[in-house]
Amino acid sequence: CYAKCINLSKEGEPEIWNAIRFGSVLENVVLGDDRVPNYDDGSKTENTRVTYPVDFIDHARRPSMAGHPRNVVFLTADAFGVLPPVSKLTPAQAMYYFINGYTSKLAGTEAGVTEPQPGFSPCFGGPFLPRPPMVYAEWLERRIAERGADVWLLNTGWTGGPYGTGNRFSLAWTRTFVDRILDGSLSEVETRQHPIFGLHMPVSVEGVPDEVLDPRNTWADGAAYDEMARKLAASFRQNDAKFTIPDAVREAGPLG
Repeated sequence: CYAKCINLSKEGEPEIWNAIRFGSVLENVVLGDDRVPNYDDGSKTENTRVTYPVDFIDHARRPSMAGHPRNVVFLTADAFGVLPPVSKLTPAQAMYYFINGYTSKLAGTEAGVTEPQPGFSPCFGGPFLPRPPMVYAEWLERRIAERGADVWLLNTGWTGGPYGTGNRFSLAWTRTFVDRILDGSLSEVETRQHPIFGLHMPVSVEGVPDEVLDPRNTWADGAAYDEMARKLAASFRQNDAKFTIPDAVREAGPLG
């Protein structure tokens, strides 16, 4: 396993904290004179990491195998504070967001990046794909249909504004979303559609404040949010123009 270490704390990430011991490997982490890691020090880079055997995590499942998934989760980190923290995707939306593979590039973690930029990597792994992204999206669609799996877009990025203004989503909220996805309860809650991205946002999730579920509610200036959302939507449209995809899939992207 590997994990980012920047701002790591025992309270926030107890499993990772406890996994860092003899046998783990730290990368880019600054050590004090006493050779104790300073996880808050990003002076070299914020891209600090640790690698450790999976056995170092309590309750890790070995062998790491299971049956067919009932849920598929796409992970993104939206630095523009636009996307909801969690959204349920239709099959066409699953194909669209899979093909685009969106996340954000941040200063300190990407060479040459001085401010947040939208990043797109087809199927969340573009450099490793020998075939066109639509081939993999069709395989995904077929598997979803065969197994009746739900697909989710989980956003661990910013809320209340973009990077530098807003705040990262609480890790506790993200864990709650994952728990509710896995126990099946999130698929039963009422949703409403995002007016620009068309994503289906839960109206209420036990353990998470209702206002954070719709990102526009967390911005002090709703008009500024709308402007940023339209800007990110335009980036999606510019990116999806690179691909030959069916109209039904393209139409599952941002609405405007």
